[in-house]
Amino acid sequence: MSLPRIWAIALNVFREVIRDRILYIIGFFTILQLAAMPLLREVAAATENKMFVDFGLACITILSVLVAVFVGTGLINKEIEKRTVLVLIPKPLSRSEFIIGKHLGLSSVLGVLLAAMTIIYFIGLSLAKITYPTGSILISILYLFIELSLLTGVALLFGVFTSSLLATLLTLAIYFAGHLSPDIVKLGELSKNETIQNITQSLYLVLPDLSRLDLKNQAVYGVLPPPMTLFTHAGYGLIYTILLIAIAIVIFSRREF
Repeated sequence: MSLPRIWAIALNVFREVIRDRILYIIGFFTILQLAAMPLLREVAAATENKMFVDFGLACITILSVLVAVFVGTGLINKEIEKRTVLVLIPKPLSRSEFIIGKHLGLSSVLGVLLAAMTIIYFIGLSLAKITYPTGSILISILYLFIELSLLTGVALLFGVFTSSLLATLLTLAIYFAGHLSPDIVKLGELSKNETIQNITQSLYLVLPDLSRLDLKNQAVYGVLPPPMTLFTHAGYGLIYTILLIAIAIVIFSRREF
């Protein structure tokens, strides 16, 4: 495995995605923040500060998730549909390098996107003279990045063997199911049915528990889990991401073009 070749693929993805979409996303987020300020003052005068902080984090999450899903599912499919993969693969570029490079490239884009939106978010809150827990919000953004990296792994995994549309739908389904996975287990426990409990437990083991990486609600109040819990959850997200990339590499390596 060659790091220069992986870096070349990642850099190509980074340049392409940054040029095509990200500047529009950042501009849209800025306009959304400016438009929301007077509106939120009208509808929630009593809880104005919390709503501003909450709304900004929600916008950052939604926009970055959409980029991870819609761009991630098309990274491999686009190469296959345009037949450019036939040019890339026969070169001294392994399929594992191809997948890892794609993932690193999009993850880098998401990191830049998160950084830009977070800076705009903090500037908006400061101009509106709204107090906010800087440290806990930054940690929640870091964990959002880990979640997006995992979601990119899901998108690439589905993208290597399904169409772009189906991969997008499946990735969105995994995202929502991942945030509901603890509730699925509780539902099984409430059913008092052993078969249902076994099914829900199996789903919990297979689906990524994205609720571990979602710290938005706690960050708004400046309250976060203990450091050891944070470390464990970060490790969970990274290991799951590596597993997804490994599975994507195995499937992609067996495809014939």
